[in-house]
Amino acid sequence: MIGKRILLIVGGGIAAYKSAELIRLIRKAGGEVSCVLTKGGAQFITEMTLAALSENKVYTSLWDLKDEVEMGHIQLSRQADLVVVCPATADLMAKMAAGIADDLATTLLLATDKPVLAAPAMNVRMWRHPATMRNVARLRQDGVTLLEPDDGEMACGEFGPGRLPEPEAILAAIRSAFAPGGRLSGKHIIVTAGPTHEPIDPVRVIANRSSGKQGFAIAQALADLGASVTLVAGPVDLPTPPGVKRIDVETAREMGAALNAALPADSAVMVAAVADWRAEPSAQKLKKRAGQPPTLSFVENPDLLAELALAENRPRLLIGFAAETEAVIDNAKAKFERKGCDWIVANDVSGDVMNGDSNSVHLITAEGVESWDRLPKSEVARRLAERIAAAL
Repeated sequence: MIGKRILLIVGGGIAAYKSAELIRLIRKAGGEVSCVLTKGGAQFITEMTLAALSENKVYTSLWDLKDEVEMGHIQLSRQADLVVVCPATADLMAKMAAGIADDLATTLLLATDKPVLAAPAMNVRMWRHPATMRNVARLRQDGVTLLEPDDGEMACGEFGPGRLPEPEAILAAIRSAFAPGGRLSGKHIIVTAGPTHEPIDPVRVIANRSSGKQGFAIAQALADLGASVTLVAGPVDLPTPPGVKRIDVETAREMGAALNAALPADSAVMVAAVADWRAEPSAQKLKKRAGQPPTLSFVENPDLLAELALAENRPRLLIGFAAETEAVIDNAKAKFERKGCDWIVANDVSGDVMNGDSNSVHLITAEGVESWDRLPKSEVARRLAERIAAAL
């Protein structure tokens, strides 16, 4: 439960409609919400909607005599436990960075002595503009917690970073703001999850049965402990865990590039089932010819775990996974010695483990082997996250 007072500033962008869902989630989690609706925000969502959902008065003007007779904007800025800006438009962020106070929202942002969390939303070109990047850097330097926008299609029809993070992700960030002592607060951890797909031709791929469930559960458990988590995901149909930054890839080489781009990190948990080999793909679909099966020429894929173990910016705690069907512990021990990582998490993937919701694992470290009973994958993730927190 949050049990805190949130002052929500609704900026003037199409994503303002999502502030309604955010209010609902905060109140469901036990928080109290008061809203400041900007002039631009009122073009997209009504004062009545925010008042009905928050069950509190909505503030709109710096020049309201009744509210301001006792310096209302100062009281608003000081009574909250956290100020949340959602959506944080390019204009609003620029004013925050410059210290401009020309309306109620920007004035109380300048007057507040409480933490500020901002969820950006804007066109991709606006987000990538050097001026916005300067403002982002300045706001972070000033102590504002600024979420990364999501990638995706926008209302303007363009695609890329700039979408407002989903309300569940913003709620997770609010929870983290009230748990600065989270055991992994301030730590950046990369998690890889799911399979890779290696193309044979334009319509066929070499793949495996990994569902990504264990990796996604680990990403969520780490975020719950306050870590900043980058999830590099192969082709899976799973929702992004709240509060986690997700990068989607398809092939082993794409996963390696995304992994390197996400560095540096305090830890990397390499859960993904990366294909060992890839075929030289045909430019055209291979045709079936009776009695003449196609011949595929294979090339070895990069060993992402082993390469990361030798990298200059190697994470302090590097964890690999070993999916085995026989001699699980012996094979995992050999992999532990061969790969140069710090821990190996081994599991027997015979049966329906890859697509199932439970797992039985063995944690292999330099100190020996620790075997865990069969548990829900969420509990395996929680236990591993606790061990990572203790090690970092």
